[in-house]
Amino acid sequence: MGKLRIGFIGAGGIARSHMQRLAAIPEAQVVAFTEPSPDAMERMVADYPEAAHVPVFMDHLDMLDEVEIDAVQIHTPHTLHHQQILDCLASGKHVLCEKPLVCSVAHAREVMAAQGDRVLMISYQRHFQGPYVYIRDRILSGQLGELTYVSALQGQNWLHSQRGQWRSDPALSGGGQLNDSGSHLVDILLWTTGLVVSKVYASINRYDLAVDIDSAISLCFANGARGSIAIVGHSPMWWEEFSVWGTRGALLYRNGTIVERRFDEDHMVEPASFAADSTPDRNFVDVILGRDSNRVPAECGLRVIELTEAAWRSAELGRPVGIDELTPKGEEPCQS
Repeated sequence: MGKLRIGFIGAGGIARSHMQRLAAIPEAQVVAFTEPSPDAMERMVADYPEAAHVPVFMDHLDMLDEVEIDAVQIHTPHTLHHQQILDCLASGKHVLCEKPLVCSVAHAREVMAAQGDRVLMISYQRHFQGPYVYIRDRILSGQLGELTYVSALQGQNWLHSQRGQWRSDPALSGGGQLNDSGSHLVDILLWTTGLVVSKVYASINRYDLAVDIDSAISLCFANGARGSIAIVGHSPMWWEEFSVWGTRGALLYRNGTIVERRFDEDHMVEPASFAADSTPDRNFVDVILGRDSNRVPAECGLRVIELTEAAWRSAELGRPVGIDELTPKGEEPCQS
């Protein structure tokens, strides 16, 4: 077959990163854009002159109707993802969507039900980065034993950097840092550990904005383990930690550095090396061409928004919220 024909919905900053990665994949070609902002398209063309010869549409429905494309990448504000995913799936297109997949559990279930035999994937790039693949492999191979506690922290100058931007508008963002960069932290905690959240208790500080900035979240998991997530959106620097404790040992991640120690060892150990990094774009193309499995399926997005929506509801109600409370009566909780 010829090159995989890809259309972009959104041509802003994150789309240019995807354009760069796709340029290194000879089997793929971007053949259309949906972008209502002339400034965004000018920046795209400035970085990638080949985009100057690609048709640009104001509405993604027109792009889907008028251009022969096989797949779509969605790079738009968070609350727009739901309908855009549904429209692309209804037109028979494979979809790679930027995080978060959607902004409610109900919407996650709806897009998953509409997926059919199409590829629906989320652009969580950490699934393809060596340190996180290493952490997942160590946990799932049983090196830490049964997990008993997990803790994750992210600090970022989100309050000031996003003030006045679309991410601070709940109509476009669906939520604050927890639903934005914090989404990566929630996803990597759930993906690497394989733990299933059962109950969430959260306290949130919005400062003077309409969305969550600082979030303190306590977690109970189905296997009896406990955990915590701290999102600090009022921070002078980027900082990230991820710690996992099990019955056989512990593993600590600090800004890219990993150390671990088992109960039968007398010192901390650092990994000698990690697997080579890849990208969601490479995996997306390979899955469509039948060369690989989907390493970030829609179920990952469902798990993330379950925890996130439970945290929002808990903070609003002032009590713990069970994941089962997010499931409409008469509907079984989704299992992956």
